[in-house]
Amino acid sequence: MTLWEKGYSVDDDILAFSAGDEYLLDQRLVPYDCRASIAHATMLESIGAIDATECRTLVKGLTEIIRLHAAGEFTIRREQEDCHTAIEEWLTAHIGEAGKKIHVGRSRNDQVLTALRLYEKEELANTRELLGAFRHALTAKSVAHAEVPMPGFTHMRRAMPTTIGTWFAAFADAVEDDRLMLESADGLVDRSPLGTGAGYGVPIFELNRAMTADAMEFGGLLENPIHAHMTRGKYEALILSLLAQVLLDLNRLATDLLLFSMTEFGFIKLPKDLCTGSSIMPQKTNPDVLELVRGKYHFVVGEEHKVKGLIGNLMTGYQRDLGLTKEPVFRGFDTTKACLRIMCHVVERIEVDAGACEAAMADDLYATEAAYKLVKEGVPFRDAYRRIGEKYAD
Repeated sequence: MTLWEKGYSVDDDILAFSAGDEYLLDQRLVPYDCRASIAHATMLESIGAIDATECRTLVKGLTEIIRLHAAGEFTIRREQEDCHTAIEEWLTAHIGEAGKKIHVGRSRNDQVLTALRLYEKEELANTRELLGAFRHALTAKSVAHAEVPMPGFTHMRRAMPTTIGTWFAAFADAVEDDRLMLESADGLVDRSPLGTGAGYGVPIFELNRAMTADAMEFGGLLENPIHAHMTRGKYEALILSLLAQVLLDLNRLATDLLLFSMTEFGFIKLPKDLCTGSSIMPQKTNPDVLELVRGKYHFVVGEEHKVKGLIGNLMTGYQRDLGLTKEPVFRGFDTTKACLRIMCHVVERIEVDAGACEAAMADDLYATEAAYKLVKEGVPFRDAYRRIGEKYAD
């Protein structure tokens, strides 16, 4: 039975189409929805909507669902549509009448929004932690190879001298940018929407929204109920945009590593056990992992654009289209975290060939330095520029 069942039958095909894969996707929201429901039940007791015995029973039941979910023993059936229905049905079946009261003062709209925000808060923190570990790996390589020279490139041509250490450190700094950008999203996501109902508040009951926000460890409230629901999809698009920035840096690092590990460059060596092989060419070792990371950037950008497309041209208030923004943010976090883990592993294992780097330091890399030496001797820069340029002219 759905939460909205009112005694009439809906076409089976319509039900199946409307539910889609929601019941599968919602598995990951179960513990977050239970956390929010525990806070909600405690608040309902405080305002007299349920009694103390009912509250204790509900909290015990919701805690058991969290345990069952962690053990892989809590299921959501397609006909239940989502985790909210599955949780309420389990409570009613196992603890009786109290289970029927948990929905007082809320809608599935603010339920899912709250569960999503709790999930996003946790995943933003997890992603920042992975960024910290990745930055540490990059910094360690930078320090270890601080003095190893290498050509710097512009327009994919040799430009000026730099070092392997500077190159690694550049990515470490870029990763710190990514961490700070993700941190900036916390101030938006860290506000509770619970108690805003379907977007227009809750009549009759004076809900203590500050109490539930505090119980769930939110930093504040989304005060305006309409605005709270306007954030659905908007914040998901922002998060995906920030995750795409992380993948952009991984994409660029993967591209550099692919080039620099080619025989023609040889600056970087990839251990064979990080590579796959060819089914026809016995000599081949293929850097599939780097090619896949390079490609995954476009996946996350695609999820971002998917959400932005879904939320455009929607009237104020909840629309069913907004439910389709859930999966992209799941995929975005999953992809970003997987790529961070694997690239951290790759960076820790790759080797630098100092000899190949030094051999690549051709004379033309020092052309700007030569021009500046003339400037120090009193030659106007443009004259020095042309004089050195003629030396390297074809």
